[in-house]
Amino acid sequence: MIGKLRGTLDSVHEGGCILDVNGVGYLVAASSRAVAALPQPPAQGTLWIETVVREDAITLYGFADSAERDWYRLLTAIQGVGPKVALALLSTLSPADLAAALMAGDRGALGRAPGVGPKLAARLVSELRDRVGAMPTGSFTVSIPPPVPAGAAEETVSALLNLGWKRAEAAAAVNRVRDRLGEGAALNELIRESLKELAPR
Repeated sequence: MIGKLRGTLDSVHEGGCILDVNGVGYLVAASSRAVAALPQPPAQGTLWIETVVREDAITLYGFADSAERDWYRLLTAIQGVGPKVALALLSTLSPADLAAALMAGDRGALGRAPGVGPKLAARLVSELRDRVGAMPTGSFTVSIPPPVPAGAAEETVSALLNLGWKRAEAAAAVNRVRDRLGEGAALNELIRESLKELAPR
């Protein structure tokens, strides 16, 4: 198994690169973020690698750091997420952005990645939300604010902010309650159930 490669960049192209390591040119598929982080050929470059072996091919997937690779492994463990979709997610959202979107239940942000429809976005939120805290965010520090819900949900977020909660945790709690109760939930019901979500356990 190959875990990491360092060598001379022979070429960099959309979707990956060719990395020359001691005269052997490795064709590596990579997220657009990993490609953007590489220097211009013929400089030296380093990629963390995930090797995928199938009956008809051995494919190397490259990542800017170990955090991005760990997220790739986590994503591909979810039903419906293959290497192509995982790379699309990592090209659209950095590890930090993914963590924020999952914690906030922001299916719209996840759905911006090619190949991620509403059902898959919902599955990602459902299966990964509770695992985000243990995941690294690596060298990527860009973060996105949680989505501001409309109507009564927006008022609920505002009320929770006034009570001292941070926007990320308030929006995440309201999104979970809204998913459970439906879009037509009344303001007092949203506030009551959101406070239960935020209560220490």
